[in-house]
Parts: sequence; structure tokens; C-alpha cells
Amino acid sequence: MPELPEVETIRQQLIRPLPLTILTVEMSSVVGSLLKPQNHQFSPVGMTLKNILRKGKLMTMVFDEDHYLLSHFGMSGGWRLSPNKILEKHTHLQFKCETKNRETLYLAFVDPRRFGHLFFFNKENAEKKWNELGVDISTPEFTYEYLKSVLKRFPEKQLKPFLLDQKYFAGVGNYIASEICARAGIRPTRRNKLIRDAEIHKIITATKIVIDGTLKTNGTTFSGGYADASGEKGLGVQHLVVFYQETCQLCHKTPVTKIILAQRGTYYCPSCQK
Repeated sequence: MPELPEVETIRQQLIRPLPLTILTVEMSSVVGSLLKPQNHQFSPVGMTLKNILRKGKLMTMVFDEDHYLLSHFGMSGGWRLSPNKILEKHTHLQFKCETKNRETLYLAFVDPRRFGHLFFFNKENAEKKWNELGVDISTPEFTYEYLKSVLKRFPEKQLKPFLLDQKYFAGVGNYIASEICARAGIRPTRRNKLIRDAEIHKIITATKIVIDGTLKTNGTTFSGGYADASGEKGLGVQHLVVFYQETCQLCHKTPVTKIILAQRGTYYCPSCQK
């Protein structure tokens, strides 16, 4: 957390004022723990932020002169955008920017728990990092054929923990994996080899429902968690059917069961999921 919908929500908010020219950079005393070793030459002053891309949970800021700033939000990270200097606690990196209309904006990376990471790369290394991720589940490349092929490659893996593997399902986090299984009607403990072809189609459909619903409400905020680029909470909790729910919101009668699966809290409905 944040997962794909939360990162995409922030990306969509940040691209609106682009391009942005970087006037100054401020870094907190702990930013060295967020910037990776390759980033000792991090100095984007004078550069122009031209575009912002996303794959899975990884967001990429594209500057001129072959410079890319990749950010992984970790447990609590995110970007803020404001016409005023951002004074929020745990602001570790802040750009003072100028728009094409000569207006001033502040762009900052905020991360209370400091599990996020920043990578300042050239294009070659940025692409290498990008390619470590599998198919983004929100793209047309996430197809029945793709899903069937990877399930077949790992027949003994349980579905829900497998969905969390970013090498195959870029963007899936814990709440999304539980929700996909619920809407597909499949127990999270089911082995991949036991998933039928018709259920593969259901997983694809369930994924789209989960992602689209959460994006429409600007992500999902749990207690003390994610906020979007303006600092607002996401309202995606209203779309959850099993995650953190007492009663299944599909059948509206069965108590939700919580188990620990691969060291992660996992929620499912014993009636709706087989």
C-alpha cells in the first residue's frame, strides 16, 4: 500500500501542470536512505519535468537530458503538489517548480515510514528497472493467454500469494489480490493447477472491476495511510467486498474469514469463493 490505483491517481494529478522547470531542490536529512547508491549525482535543478509514466506501482518522472526519477512508494510514500511550499511532516524531497505560464508550484515526496525508494537514472538504467516488472494488470497485455501461461508455469503456487509477485503481476498489492480472488469466486488458497479456464476469464474480469472501481474514487485509504497529490484520502473502501470487511459484500450474509497466507492478512468469503 499504495498499490496500482493509488499510484495511478497521483500520476494523473501530477501530469496536469506539465511541463515543469525545476528551480530549486530541498532534501531532508534522511533522503539518503531513500535515494539509492546510484543517485549520488542527483541534481535536477534547471531541468524540465516533461512526462510522468507508471508501470505497476513504479512511477517514473521523465526529465530532459536523459534523466529519469523513478519512485516506489513503499508502505506510506506519495507525491504532493501545491502552489504553496509543502510543510507536511516527513517531506523528504521537494522541488520548487515553474509552469509554462510562469506560475510557481511545489512538488514533494512525502514518506512517513521511509520504506519508499527513489532512483535517479539515465534512460538505460531506468528501462532496466522498469523491465524488472511483469505485465501491468491495468494494460491490454494482461490477457487470458498471458494469465493462463504463467499459472501453468507455477502449478503448485497458491493463487493469492502468486498474484502479489511483481515479476508477473505488476501493480497488485495485498488488498487488490484479496479483492480479485473474491470477485472471481476463487479461494485465495487454491493451487494454480486447479484453476479452470473459465475461472481465468473471471480473474481477468475481476481485475478490471477492482482497478476501475478504485480509480474512480481516487484510490483507497485505510487508517493513517495513503493520500493523493492534494493530501486527500481515497474513497475506494466503498468498493471493497472482503478486505477488512466483517460481512461479504457480494452475498451480504456470510461473515468474512481472515487467514494469514504467505505472511499477509488474507480475506475471503467461504460461501462465495470455492
